[in-house]
Amino acid sequence: MTDIDWATAESRLDVCGSAVLPHLLDEDICEQIATLWSDPSRFRSHVHMARHGFGQGEYRYFSYPLPEPITGLREQLYPPLAAIANRWAGRLGSGRLFPGTHGAFLEECHAAGQVRPTPLILRYEAGDWNALHQDVYGEHVFPLQVAVLLSEPARDFEGGEFVLTEQRPRMQSRAEVVPLRQGDAVVFPVRERPVRGSRGDYRVQMRHGVSRVRGGLRFTLGIIFHDAS
Repeated sequence: MTDIDWATAESRLDVCGSAVLPHLLDEDICEQIATLWSDPSRFRSHVHMARHGFGQGEYRYFSYPLPEPITGLREQLYPPLAAIANRWAGRLGSGRLFPGTHGAFLEECHAAGQVRPTPLILRYEAGDWNALHQDVYGEHVFPLQVAVLLSEPARDFEGGEFVLTEQRPRMQSRAEVVPLRQGDAVVFPVRERPVRGSRGDYRVQMRHGVSRVRGGLRFTLGIIFHDAS
């Protein structure tokens, strides 16, 4: 995992609602993670999006113990993201502070009955897409999550852009397409973020999805830091 400029990432989150972490994983690691798809024993559930109205495509949630480097990504990305989350909580007046380590946060989730792991692999073929949504899963929600593109655009697939929408109070929604290459990660809000206005900070609701894949095969790793009930 490459060194990350967290000050720049936080600035991008504040301005744009997302931040790209370039080259988070190298090509070999991306391909190793993508090949886990073919081993059903690694996963606790398999979801066909079309059956639930989520879009079209498939995803699988990993079971515990999580494979490396997924455990490592959760543990290493969480502390700087928790610092950002705590600053956001202060701006929004929520009073919710997150512990400094991912292990301590998982203890809170598990004590509340959220014990099912949430990291997942998503698989898209030509014609597949993911509807705009939020990954909440229970009472304890960590406000930031990460998606890592495991495939290379133009080589492995066409289309399939990562999309964010921001629902602004009393205004029309704003959409943003986040360009990614293989190994790049995007950090984005699970459901809301603070935005500074003329009268202080206010909340905007966020949703994310994937546009239609026009050809090829696209794999993504999703890193969600809270577990599911």
